[in-house]
Amino acid sequence: MLEHGEVKRVDTGQLPWRPSTFAANVYVKDVTVTDGWEMQIVRFEPGARFPLHAHERAEFIFVLEGELVQGGRRLGPGWASVSTQGTVDEDVHSEQGCVFVLVDRA
Repeated sequence: MLEHGEVKRVDTGQLPWRPSTFAANVYVKDVTVTDGWEMQIVRFEPGARFPLHAHERAEFIFVLEGELVQGGRRLGPGWASVSTQGTVDEDVHSEQGCVFVLVDRA
């Protein structure tokens, strides 16, 4: 957790992967939390899938590797996705596996 006026720099290569509490075959590196927001690096193993869920606040995704399918749309490296509060994700998965940056509510 960052305090007001604090800057944190993180070598994410040194962070451990932990199993996601949200979905099977998904792993997470917790980067930091501040002002009610969290940043994570998320890895989907091939075939991994998020369950149906609604966003309580905005969510930001930036794909680094592989391919993420979100609502039927294929997102590869360099693609970004922004979902507003109240958005419902019905189909988020990866057939081949992927890694992405996720910023959302803490």
